[in-house]
Amino acid sequence: MLEAPEGDLELRLRARVDGDSLSLDFTGSADQHEGNMNCPLAVTHSACYFAVRVLADPDVPPCAGAYRPVEVTVPEGSLLNARPPAAVVAGNVETSSRVADLVLEAFGRALGQGTMNNLTLGSDAFTYYETIGGGQGACPDADGPSAVHVAMSNTLNTPIEALELEFPLRAIEYAVRRGSGGAGRHRGGDGVIREVEALEEMQYSLLTERRRHGPRGAGGGEPGSAGRNLLDGEELPPKAMGTLAPGQRLRIETPGGGGHGEPD
Repeated sequence: MLEAPEGDLELRLRARVDGDSLSLDFTGSADQHEGNMNCPLAVTHSACYFAVRVLADPDVPPCAGAYRPVEVTVPEGSLLNARPPAAVVAGNVETSSRVADLVLEAFGRALGQGTMNNLTLGSDAFTYYETIGGGQGACPDADGPSAVHVAMSNTLNTPIEALELEFPLRAIEYAVRRGSGGAGRHRGGDGVIREVEALEEMQYSLLTERRRHGPRGAGGGEPGSAGRNLLDGEELPPKAMGTLAPGQRLRIETPGGGGHGEPD
């Protein structure tokens, strides 16, 4: 499920292995959307290839030969193969993670946070944008890593010292969200807590996922905790924008990863 402002959008995948080939068929997924969560076909292909590399040998060089055995079928006009002039910005940063999730889940893997947790702050004087890490799903033989970026989100951590020196922001809390990973024989990784206070008036925008549905576990493992967005303690939806007055605090709690295997 993708968490659109007006409700959930369903994506479907049928994965079939036939000898040395793999077919990934997204027929039955939601039609393209009036919002910006649509994917160009190239983004859908890229997310599929990423997941296949995770499932196979990630050290294989990323070349046409590596992807030749993978066939991706996506109906035109669907959310994952949108026609112009559909808006696609969230397709690249959010829907792509759900595409990778579908492929990984089809092969029995626990899911990670599945979102980049996009945070944008700004005014006429400055603009600040970051993505925030979270928990990754557990493996069959190991716990999932905590507080990491995966899939589309390959950005670096922004140190609190740099944040406070450069922008009119005060960091209230930056910590691992203990216990947010799903239970299992191997636990999912924990998410992150990131809370900032505005020192002057500014606009904010949140583009996030996994606030209504936590990442699923595998093999009897439990799901990770869903994320939360809060403004002065009041819950915000997965996609939100507005104004921060001086002294107001924006808190983001990112999802934990799903656990793998029945808990001992």
